Amino acid sequence: MTSPNTAPPSADGAPAAGEAPASPAPAPVLALRDIGWTVGGATIVDSVTFDVREGEFLAFIGPNGAGKSSLFNLISGINPATRGTIELDGADITAEAAYARARRGLGRTFQTSSLWPGMTVADHVRLAAQAAGGGSYRVWRRADPYTDQVTRVLARTELTHRADTPADSLSHGEKRKLELAVLLVGEPRLMLLDEPMAGVSAEEVPALTELIRSLHREEGRTVLMVEHHMDVLLGLADRLAVMHHGTLLALDAPAAVMADPTVQQAYLGEAL
Repeated sequence: MTSPNTAPPSADGAPAAGEAPASPAPAPVLALRDIGWTVGGATIVDSVTFDVREGEFLAFIGPNGAGKSSLFNLISGINPATRGTIELDGADITAEAAYARARRGLGRTFQTSSLWPGMTVADHVRLAAQAAGGGSYRVWRRADPYTDQVTRVLARTELTHRADTPADSLSHGEKRKLELAVLLVGEPRLMLLDEPMAGVSAEEVPALTELIRSLHREEGRTVLMVEHHMDVLLGLADRLAVMHHGTLLALDAPAAVMADPTVQQAYLGEAL
């Protein structure tokens, strides 16, 4: 309804006299267009298209083999897409290597831990800080320039008391926190979390969930997450994406997705 004191817009949609032009919509942080991945004639990911907005939390669900982790591999550059395009902050990164995407601010964790068992928690974070700062992974490098970063990130992930503990002595939940600490020291613009609750005990899930929630809501970080714990996702996600046989079956608010008859039919008898 038009206010009596506001001139209606012109017929061509341009702003009326005295009305400020509308600001263009910001480019999405991440944009996938018709992304696909075919290996040996088998289609693993098929024609996936979606945008991710600044500060959004987008969660992916689906049974094993649905293509969730494969899609994350395409986004992070571990595997090359065989069709379509991927843009990060408006730049086409489809052909870029994983390390180049990381330098643009794309961070990734994995289902299985990639920590060095005998290395301490603090040294893991310090080496990640060296790499993020353009250095190399040299344990003997002087640590002083990174002390503040290490201290800050360990405090943020509630691992200060474990700074001198070897990674193989950590619980599964603490290992996941350390993986987040290694990711955070590089100040990622976009975080891809692949099943962060895998292997974590029921007692540790709430604390890890709250840490991820605070990174999203308090720091405004953009997060994409694959997870099988539906109770975790429903309390975190702004939107829910359903993968099914390599395709994007649904993408909407969590309540709308869970009520979607197509989703219910597709997963009849399949645990999400």
